[in-house]
Amino acid sequence: MTTTRSGAKVESTTKSENGEGVGSKHQLDTKTLPESKRTKNEDGKKQQTIEDTIPSPTEAYGDGSSRLPANGKENNGKNGVAQEQTDQQNSAEQEGAREGVVPSNILEKGIIYFFIRGRVGIDEPSSVNDIRRSYIVLRPLAKDAKLGEGTIDDAGNSRLIAIPKKVLPVSGKDRWIAFVEKSHASFKTLKDEFISASDYTTKTAGIRHTPAATPVAEGIYAITSTGRESHLAYMVTLPENLGEVQKEIGLKENGSFIISTRNPQYEPPKGTALPQAPEYPKGVQDGFRSLRWVATQPEHLDYVNTQFLLVGESSGIQKAAEPQKDQKDGQEDPIEELEKLEDEDTHRMKSLQGDDSDAIFKDLHVHAQDYPKLQTTF
Repeated sequence: MTTTRSGAKVESTTKSENGEGVGSKHQLDTKTLPESKRTKNEDGKKQQTIEDTIPSPTEAYGDGSSRLPANGKENNGKNGVAQEQTDQQNSAEQEGAREGVVPSNILEKGIIYFFIRGRVGIDEPSSVNDIRRSYIVLRPLAKDAKLGEGTIDDAGNSRLIAIPKKVLPVSGKDRWIAFVEKSHASFKTLKDEFISASDYTTKTAGIRHTPAATPVAEGIYAITSTGRESHLAYMVTLPENLGEVQKEIGLKENGSFIISTRNPQYEPPKGTALPQAPEYPKGVQDGFRSLRWVATQPEHLDYVNTQFLLVGESSGIQKAAEPQKDQKDGQEDPIEELEKLEDEDTHRMKSLQGDDSDAIFKDLHVHAQDYPKLQTTF
């Protein structure tokens, strides 16, 4: 694949009985959640949507002075993963190989996976309407890492991001909220609590079947800062050619979103409330000051129930990868770093035997034969 391609209302923070976060069981208040990107009309009147209550990027950031310093290397939540992965002798992640080269406005880089899950009882979605929810898995790497061949060791730092709107925003007119469903997750947690299918019993409908998550793409990503804004930029490495499914959910060969984190001390936009707020430590919470939204920092995404605004960017990664005035001599432009990471990941994934589905699941240390194939057509 070619590379160049005025009063705050405090939200309740009551814990569940076991004190855990929302996890996979938490749902948004979907009574007012649109089913698709289009706005419905009833009796000739425009129906209010979530987008009507969400600020524009300019409104979101205030004066931009609350931006937190970039977080260092993350090394939390391993939970014994190393013992579970003793069969992985070498990691494809070579830390320190690019020290001093990565520009400072790349706050984080890593591997990104895109999944969809069908509605209850629908194992193979035949249209966007059959999708219950789309997901992103972010797998951070060391900022100075270079990728070699093979799989990467499980650092237990993956994040599962839920996209309730089912499709990704593709332009500045598309503004909707995503949330962190799992953080500091090991591959075993992702396999057991996310990827796998499950059955549950209800009083009214009996046994209901939740289908397994289906992969639709894999690639590389970077969270970048362009001053008062943060961006989530990505480049797809698998599949090599985007199919109908990828295009329908808004994926591009390379794309980006403006991302900003919601201050949980303020009431959420209509229809987006979660049962529990993120439990930020004082240092993180203080970074919001009195602003309702701040430019997303990687550490925000390390807390379950963090809600962040995704705003589509029709210009691809151009704005997200702009070099900054304070860039030091010897550092590459952000676009150069992303392109090198994409080339490395493309080569790495080709070294994993099998088709695209085999490579993605092998990369997540999961047996592909037990789960749905990568879907490119409806």
